[in-house]
Amino acid sequence: MSDDQAPVNFEFVKKVQQAMWSTGDFAVLATGIVITGELLCESLDVSPGQKVLDVACGSGNAAISAARRAAVVTGVDYVPELLARGRERAAAERMEIAFVEGDAEALPFEDGSFDVVLSTFGSMFAPDQQQAADELTRVCRPGGRIGMANWTPAGFIGQMFITIFKHAPPPVPIDPPLFWGLEPKVRDLFGDRVSSIELVPRDVILRFQSPEHWLAVFREYFGPLSVAMTRLGEAGAPALENDLLELARRENLAGDGALRVAASYVEVLATRA
Repeated sequence: MSDDQAPVNFEFVKKVQQAMWSTGDFAVLATGIVITGELLCESLDVSPGQKVLDVACGSGNAAISAARRAAVVTGVDYVPELLARGRERAAAERMEIAFVEGDAEALPFEDGSFDVVLSTFGSMFAPDQQQAADELTRVCRPGGRIGMANWTPAGFIGQMFITIFKHAPPPVPIDPPLFWGLEPKVRDLFGDRVSSIELVPRDVILRFQSPEHWLAVFREYFGPLSVAMTRLGEAGAPALENDLLELARRENLAGDGALRVAASYVEVLATRA
């Protein structure tokens, strides 16, 4: 930030984001990427009895994956509607998970409270990226494990965000969430507070009936797209729709019969120093 730039009001940005993620129902979309939480828990070897925190847990994908491994699990998020979905899912699977309302940049837990700290496509959206990284490390005990799943700029979801931001830029300029998919940036954010860190590239396959079906579902349930369409209005929304459909058709692996795209992300696997 140059000397003539005003500091970013992160609290204002978080309020805007909280309203955005409360729009639609991300839990509907999260069911399509459940495997990412399972894979992350396998990569970290989540074990029975470990204290696990799922940060920016949404409707609880990673939290439920950890609970399946008999860990003692807490999920934290600042969107009450998503926490309510997480509680419903945990109850349906007879799992005891504590879902707590809280901010990824100010986690309501003591230092070193958890053996494993997870975040699947969650903390990466916190506006103050350094503060989010600080909190992930703070609540993890020394020698504990930190694991994230983060979208990459070059992947399908990354390109979707880039397309959305091209038409409807964020109201306050902040570092793009997709920085969390870049190894130099992630290493810089965690610094010497981790004794080891590894980024593992992965793909998750997204499946829909057609590109048009994908766009309709995301427009209804994905807060960032729904809010962008509303901001653009009748004059601007069609251009964004066309660009998103072009992206989906270009990345489609299924031919004309359906939509199947490989959405690239990275697992960040770190050990707390």
